[in-house]
Amino acid sequence: MNAADTTTSRRGQLSPRRAPLQQRSLARAQQILEATAELLEEVGFDALTTIRIARRMGISVGTLYHYFPNKHAIMYAMAERWLQEVERSLDEVAGWPLAELPLEQFVSRLVERQLAVYRAQQGILHLVQAMFSIPELRTLDQRHDALVIERMTRVFARYGLGGTPNELGRLARAWLELTHALLLVVVNQAGSRSRRTLADLERVTRALLQPYVVTGGAT
Repeated sequence: MNAADTTTSRRGQLSPRRAPLQQRSLARAQQILEATAELLEEVGFDALTTIRIARRMGISVGTLYHYFPNKHAIMYAMAERWLQEVERSLDEVAGWPLAELPLEQFVSRLVERQLAVYRAQQGILHLVQAMFSIPELRTLDQRHDALVIERMTRVFARYGLGGTPNELGRLARAWLELTHALLLVVVNQAGSRSRRTLADLERVTRALLQPYVVTGGAT
């Protein structure tokens, strides 16, 4: 089997069994994703099985397979849905009056909006780990990184940070690596530990961006 055939085969394994065009089918597919997210948070990816998912849904495994052929396909759909939320949040940020925000408020609002996306997704740590480590899901991890870097490069330019497009792109990648790693920690901590980690994230992020603030611009 050549590379093209392998890619086509993998796509077939990750595609839903049926396109949920009818409202009822769409609702059932969403319920499967929600049940999977709950189980992912409870048992982790390795212990997650289609039998567990079907049992949580109160349906047979055969019925589950009418919608998704395997657990990787379910995870793929769940990751795609999360990426849509990430993109939606970045669209929202693009509409902010960025140039009017002092650096501390700029960073605080960015981190808060990003954190909301991470907190809204059950089992986010296991989902992200699966996107990074499982070959069938790795394209979504790459899409996530490319999306955030491209959009944050634009955000930093609109905010007025100094630097060439390449420099701002490098800064956006540093932002991604920093915030992505620490937000996963924040959402899996509780109480004062979570708040302290979040405060540390904002402080380190301000230190990252401060050298690029143009004199006379945002402070």
